Amino acid sequence: MKIKKIVLHILQMRLKAPFSTSYGDIHDRELLIVEVKDDDGAAGFGEGVAFSTPWYTEETVKTTVHMIEDFLIPILSKTSFHHPRELAESFRFIRRNYMAKAALEGAMWDLYAKQQNIPLSQALGGMKKEVEAGVSIGIQPTIKDLISLIEQYQEEGYKRVKIKIKPGWDIEVVKEIRKHFPNLDLMADANSAYTLKDINHLKQLDEFQLMMIEQPLAHDDIVDHSKLQKELDTPICLDESICSFEDARKAVELRSCKIMNIKIGRVGGLTEAKKIHDFCKEQNVPVWCGGMLESGIGRAHNIALATLEQFTLPGDISSSSKYWEEDIIEPEISVYNGKIALPDNPGIGFHVSREKLKKYTVETKVFTL
Repeated sequence: MKIKKIVLHILQMRLKAPFSTSYGDIHDRELLIVEVKDDDGAAGFGEGVAFSTPWYTEETVKTTVHMIEDFLIPILSKTSFHHPRELAESFRFIRRNYMAKAALEGAMWDLYAKQQNIPLSQALGGMKKEVEAGVSIGIQPTIKDLISLIEQYQEEGYKRVKIKIKPGWDIEVVKEIRKHFPNLDLMADANSAYTLKDINHLKQLDEFQLMMIEQPLAHDDIVDHSKLQKELDTPICLDESICSFEDARKAVELRSCKIMNIKIGRVGGLTEAKKIHDFCKEQNVPVWCGGMLESGIGRAHNIALATLEQFTLPGDISSSSKYWEEDIIEPEISVYNGKIALPDNPGIGFHVSREKLKKYTVETKVFTL
C-alpha cells in the first residue's frame, strides 16, 4: 500500500438543529476528512470525529491535525504496509490520540478495499447486506417536543430510540415516554452525568424496561460502574470508558456492563474496533455502533463495521437528512423500514462529492510522500 499523497480537509458544517447533551449544545460541526491517494490515483477517505473542544475526550480537531501531520504521516512515509491493520501496531507507541489514529487508518482501510475491488464491509469480514438503524435524540426544550420527535422517527421506521438524560431531565421524562410508547425499544444516555450517590435515583429507571442506560458514571470509570450494575436491573452500556481492547476486557471481567458501544474513533480505528467486537462475541456481550455526528464518510465506515456478527443491536446510524441539509456523499444515506442497505461499490460504497467537499472546506493541508 504505497501512498503518494495525503490531504487533510477541515470542514465546517451546520447541523439542521442543535444537538443537546448533558455537556451542552452543539450547533456547528467542525470535521476532519482524511484523504489518501496511491500511485494509480485511487483515493481512500477517513473521518476524524473529534470535536472543536475537548468535551467528549481530550482530543480536538486541532490536536488531531497536529498528531496526523507531525507524527502519523511520518510513520506512514517511512514504513511499508501491506494491509491497513498493520497501522495499529506502528502507531501503538503514540499514547492515546485515538481519533487521530482512526482518521488516518480509516482512509487506509477504504483505499485497501478499493484496491481489492471489494466493499469495506467485506474487507472487515462483515456478512450482513443491511443494518438496523437507531436514532439518538438530544435533550429537548420540553417533554412535548421530545414526544413529537419520537413519533416522527417511529413513522420513519427507526428500530430504537436513544434519549439523552441528566439530573432534572430523567425519571419523569422516561415515565412520560413510556405512557406514550409502552413498547418502544428505548435507551437512555447519561454522558457521565451521575455518581454512585445517585444509585437510588437511577434504580427508579428499572421499572421502565429500558434496553440500557449508557455511561451513567464518570467518562473514564470501569470500577464504579461495576458497583452500579450490581444494583440495577437495567443493563449498563459503556461508551466513553472503552478506549481499547484492554478496556473492554477489564470491563467484562469486572462485570461493569452488560452491553458495549463501539465507536471507531474512540477506540483508535477499525482494527481495534474489530478486535473488541471479536472479544465481545466470545464473551456473549452484545455490541452496537455509536455515532459521533459524522458526515456521510464517517457514517459509511460505521455501516461497514455494523455488518459484523455481534452487532446485534441497532446503532446510532441515522440517515444523512437527520443532521444535514446536504451531505458530502452521493447518494446520501437513507433509512427504509428501519434499515440501511449496504452499497455494493468498493470501499465505503458511496461517492464523495468533490463539489460539496470543497463547499464546506475551510482549510486544506496537502502532504506528498
